[in-house]
Amino acid sequence: MSKNKSIDYAELASEMLYQQKSEWKQLADNYSSLRKIEVHAFNYDGFELKIQFNPERKASIAAKIDEESIKERACFLCKENRPKVQREISYNENFTLLCNPFPVFPEHFTFTYKRHSHQKISGNFDTFLCVSKDLAKKYTVMYNGPRAGASAPDHAHFQVGTKYYMPIDNEFQLLKNKYGEVLKYTGNLTITGINDGIRKYIAIESADKEPIKKAFQSLYAVYENIANEKEEPRMNIIGLYEMEAGWRIIIFPRSKHRPSHYYAKEDKRILISPATVDMGGVCVTFLEDDFNKVNKDNLAEILREVSLGQKEFDNFKSALAREL
Repeated sequence: MSKNKSIDYAELASEMLYQQKSEWKQLADNYSSLRKIEVHAFNYDGFELKIQFNPERKASIAAKIDEESIKERACFLCKENRPKVQREISYNENFTLLCNPFPVFPEHFTFTYKRHSHQKISGNFDTFLCVSKDLAKKYTVMYNGPRAGASAPDHAHFQVGTKYYMPIDNEFQLLKNKYGEVLKYTGNLTITGINDGIRKYIAIESADKEPIKKAFQSLYAVYENIANEKEEPRMNIIGLYEMEAGWRIIIFPRSKHRPSHYYAKEDKRILISPATVDMGGVCVTFLEDDFNKVNKDNLAEILREVSLGQKEFDNFKSALAREL
């Protein structure tokens, strides 16, 4: 839990960003560039996906996350390796909030573990829920798994971005009603499996934290068993909190880290490496040529390819329904 429930972390974050823009040139320049970026929107059956041309995201999109590359570079989330000008807001004994100098959102932060510790959601999910609530006035919270979009898989962290900037923040109820299958419903908990034809995901909704934690533990155990891998199963998570409705946690189980388009020959290559923001409907590329290559069909292919296949998702839903 955060140290003091009376602290308005959303306002503190916004104020810190305002201050940092006046004292940190790289951050100020990148936010200035963000206001000029190009965005194309594509409409599908009841929802929208966007492509954002954002040159400053090269380091994240093209990040080498193999074990050898990680060992060879200094961790940019560890305090001793951060820019001296980078301020922080201490959240609790384990986590601190930083301005992200390479923004995708109008306001973009990284919520990072104070000590160097491997990226994982197990053991940190309670904090994920707490910070989703504590920042709810302005922000959505995201988790990128170590093999599902995280550019720093060696250091535990979340991303925090402007609420309702991702299309899925606004479209969720429509998507749930149109494409959802309720796996469990009680008076204070709803779990829904959703396949919108491109992405496949599980939504957990409740105004109470404990049912969400229990449901997520069940989901994680089922997914871990199905994935049968040594590391954390691939996933992205969006956490959004509304004062009246409570939490909405969306989990995107993943089949792979990057799509075949990322490794294709030059004329067919599109360097999009989907993370949570991409799964939420804002797909990012740092190359103008790739931005111009993207169309409605190949953008759908990219997200469809990194999502679970239909058979795997059906098996996942069935196993989860039995576990719940």
